Amino acid sequence: MSISYQGPVVLIIMDGIGLSETEVGNAFRLANKPTIDRIFDKYPLLRLKAHGTAVGLPSDADMGNSEVGHNAIGAGQVYSQGAKLVTESLASKAMFESEVWKDLVDGARNGGTMHFIGLLSDGNVHSHIDHLLLMLEQAKKEGVRKARIHPLLDGRDVGETSALLYVDQLEKKLSELNDSITDFCIASGGGRMKVTMDRYFANWSMVELGWKTHVLGQGRLFPGATEAIETYREEIPGVIDQDLPAFVIGRDGKPVGTIEDGDSVILFNFRGDRAQELTVAFESDDSFDAFDRVRVPNVRYAGMLEYDGDLHIPKKFLVSPPLIRNTLGELLADKGIGQLAISETQKFGHVTYFFNGNRSSKFSDENEEYIEILSDIVPFEERPWMKSAEITDVLVQKIFENRYPFIRVNFPNGDMVGHTGIMESTIIGVESVDIALKRILPAIDRVGGMAIITADHGNAEEMFELSKDGQIKTDKTGRIKAKTSHSLNPVPCVFYDNTKNKSLYEVREEEGFGLSNIAATLSTLLGVEPLECWNESMIRKL
Repeated sequence: MSISYQGPVVLIIMDGIGLSETEVGNAFRLANKPTIDRIFDKYPLLRLKAHGTAVGLPSDADMGNSEVGHNAIGAGQVYSQGAKLVTESLASKAMFESEVWKDLVDGARNGGTMHFIGLLSDGNVHSHIDHLLLMLEQAKKEGVRKARIHPLLDGRDVGETSALLYVDQLEKKLSELNDSITDFCIASGGGRMKVTMDRYFANWSMVELGWKTHVLGQGRLFPGATEAIETYREEIPGVIDQDLPAFVIGRDGKPVGTIEDGDSVILFNFRGDRAQELTVAFESDDSFDAFDRVRVPNVRYAGMLEYDGDLHIPKKFLVSPPLIRNTLGELLADKGIGQLAISETQKFGHVTYFFNGNRSSKFSDENEEYIEILSDIVPFEERPWMKSAEITDVLVQKIFENRYPFIRVNFPNGDMVGHTGIMESTIIGVESVDIALKRILPAIDRVGGMAIITADHGNAEEMFELSKDGQIKTDKTGRIKAKTSHSLNPVPCVFYDNTKNKSLYEVREEEGFGLSNIAATLSTLLGVEPLECWNESMIRKL
């Protein structure tokens, strides 16, 4: 007897919710979440690896993230991801042998300036400072005499107030490289959640501010990045790096690094979601209307990777991205199985673009529906429930319509609110997801479906920086040091099934499964033979 459901198989991704036995700083355990507690207790629960080598990152010291997590879930196998691809390309010198790199260097050697824009940290989620430092070294070796760096400050994938560590590291390298004919320096910057790094075309004002800051050199002048950071911290008590205002470095009252005709520009982020809008602003013609660019310099522009393979953003890039094919979405489309993907703006691209192997378009216009619930442009800590209710309203309606055998949904709360570092708000975010599940699961039962409830990486379960002995770290003023980055913890995977089909399979309660095992599992539940190239299913048919 084959597995066949009257209702949909629903993949519910509780973004940013991992599993940790530690109660200290654990917003997930502290939250009032009766529905989640019940299903964790009553239904089969596996712990999946969601970081490091299990999602294609260089080592198990590397935190997972939503991009690589959704890639792994949708792909059914592990691909080398952005950080690893770039590291390998730099180690082999392949990047510096590419025509794109040579063209950028030629532009800078022929009277132009070489500009580097990107996230300055070693978080290895969007970028890595080591990649920047190696490119600066190589640029000097190849005769580039003038370079300007426009660092975006992290405090999200790394410690919330760690920016000066990376600025000091960069300044030290610049000091080593500079001489009587070499002029490399920091030109502008700002916190990543204030300047430049918007995603999913949700808030162009962030990108406009970045354009004014990096390109036009408009903004508050400081003698250096260190002075800017220290001044803002004094003026804005409690501010963390990701929220620091924009700054411009000046000499004699003028910005040191505006972007001009003939310059070369490298966006050194390897992750695509927060790199596309600035790229579009640089590469678009006069039809661009997202904001007034004032002037558009004629530059040689390249991204670290191709951020969107369908839309070809950017036109030029330094390292080729992984070619992800044979995804779950593609297989189901080939079989004529209807699919629904839904989330709010903050994670809409994750259940579509990233889930489909970095593909923007649908595999089947006839059998797929993508629904984006527009996110509010409000600080997440001020509205930690985000759009969970609105997502649930639409999702429950779609479940009752029962048109799509496979549905995937992402609730961003544990991740987006967790990144704020504010415990109280994150607890509310988790509770909002629990309320959503309380409404969704009965709907699934009524139509004879089942759900796999999981996450893409951890975050909300580690809200405080802890020492090795489990003690809470504090700063010089005694304030608890919030942890705003992801974690290395496993994530839950619950098999919620109240149909007769639950007697037709058993969950393999083994260790070693990761996010990439979900595709084969879902395929099996949908009655489709998993692809041979995928990692194995977590269920065994009886």
